[in-house]
Amino acid sequence: MLLNPKKYDRPHIDDRYRELVEKTVNFFEEKGLKSIKEDDQSMVWYEDFLEFIKNERVFSQLLTPAKYGKNETRWDMYRISEYNEILAFYGLCYWYAWQVTILGLGPIWMGKNEEQKHLTAKLLADGGVFAFGLSEKTHGADLYSSEMILSPQDNGTYLANGSKYYIGNGNCAALVSTFAKIEGTGEYVFFTVKPDHPQYSCDKKIDTSGVRQAYVAEYSLKDYPITEADILSRGDHAWNSSLNTINVGKFELGCASIGITTHTFYEALNHAAARNLYGRYVTDFPHVKKMFVESYARLCAMKLVAYRSADYLRCASDDDRRYLLFNPIVKMKVTGQGEKVVALLHEVIAAKGFEQDTYFEMAIRDIGMLPKLEGTEHVNMALIIKFVKNYFFEPANYPAIPQQHEARDDEYLFNQMTGKLASVRFPDYRLAYKDIDSPNVKLFRTQMELFRKLLVTAPPTKEQAANIDYMLSAGELFTLSVYAQLILENAKIQGTDEALLEQIFTFLIQDYARAALQMIVGFDNTDEQEEIYREMLKKPVVDTNGFEAVWKEQVYALRDTYVMNS
Repeated sequence: MLLNPKKYDRPHIDDRYRELVEKTVNFFEEKGLKSIKEDDQSMVWYEDFLEFIKNERVFSQLLTPAKYGKNETRWDMYRISEYNEILAFYGLCYWYAWQVTILGLGPIWMGKNEEQKHLTAKLLADGGVFAFGLSEKTHGADLYSSEMILSPQDNGTYLANGSKYYIGNGNCAALVSTFAKIEGTGEYVFFTVKPDHPQYSCDKKIDTSGVRQAYVAEYSLKDYPITEADILSRGDHAWNSSLNTINVGKFELGCASIGITTHTFYEALNHAAARNLYGRYVTDFPHVKKMFVESYARLCAMKLVAYRSADYLRCASDDDRRYLLFNPIVKMKVTGQGEKVVALLHEVIAAKGFEQDTYFEMAIRDIGMLPKLEGTEHVNMALIIKFVKNYFFEPANYPAIPQQHEARDDEYLFNQMTGKLASVRFPDYRLAYKDIDSPNVKLFRTQMELFRKLLVTAPPTKEQAANIDYMLSAGELFTLSVYAQLILENAKIQGTDEALLEQIFTFLIQDYARAALQMIVGFDNTDEQEEIYREMLKKPVVDTNGFEAVWKEQVYALRDTYVMNS
């Protein structure tokens, strides 16, 4: 299930994409871990990587809709998702250049300015990267408070004034999609600017502990001239373009977390299996086996959830917007699980993880960035809990969604319907549990049904519902419920064996119990609520034989199967 770049074998992917993956892997393996770490520590601008993507037209191939490109270009979220994983596997800074390009392209492909779209396709083909000028130093991503202003002039043109903060690629982007308000009317607007224009000032490189090589910029515009030819969208369209771009971008954070976590897993396993302490190899210690199996189970679950969510993203329509629940779960939960797995692995390899010549040292710094980008955990949880009622109590009929790896443009992402979250419906969640007889899956479902019971018989009081901390904590129980559904659906598609599924649901039961315990010890509850939360404190069924099978056949079997070229 885990990516191994040296044994890449994805038969369902088209030949052109396979060629790009193989060339990308060769680029990084020839560069080598030692060189990557030296560049990271010296904060060297990754000119060699940008030259590679220019020469091979990687971004052009993968990020140009078919309508505006040629030679199998398309916006295919299955390819895009996996390429996120591959870039982050080698270094989050490389992924960052790709991620902020995706964000910068969003308002362009979602806009109505056809000339800008054709120009963008040409700039991508020429090797250009892009930037997304949304957040500001004082207001962050609070769009209502944006201070970038577009002032109308008597001759029908505009002058742009203001600054943007924390903008990746802000130093070198071919175009920067910039969000602003029109002076006098307050109308929202998106337009493009060029960093090489004299009225564009790249004021500062914001150094961060992670993605050290990336250029995270503060830029300002001072009387920057804008014409109608530069404007992408106005009013509601501009507002929706910002939100819909983030809908796409936030999903990709989960795939990046999978890439980082996979590389750290290989490195930790190789180190521990070769290290002998007190006459025993580290991997012979029972507690170490347990941490590796849990790490592997959590990592496999991350991948099952993210790629199943990609299926829903690809088949989205105005009538099926389930991705609006699944996307923030990938952003919030998958990235959070990545932090958890890296922390577990760090417990195994201890001081080794701090050594400067390891990938692990870089991963420790980078993995924590992903849950904090494109909205905090609280922002995404506040969105997730809006779907609780329809998920549990208003089932709708939908045809089964198979794996979506066909070669096609995902055009709906550039025309997403916005608002009306109360209209988003889901099939009966219990369908995911059909024909599954695994003990821990059944036990987890018992916990989940207790949460549903609580919502019916002892829902939050008026005071509790007004307490955002209470609702966000309770939302973790809902998040785990949806997370489990996506795991089960993709486990059936991928043919995941029962032993691994039992280990996945072992940690899910434990996490559910922890979340329920937090509701008990952290908040005032009614007597009936307290009783139900206590019932959720379940202990997983111990599957010793299954644990050993996963350890020997799936975890330890990966020893030395991937070692990055030095």
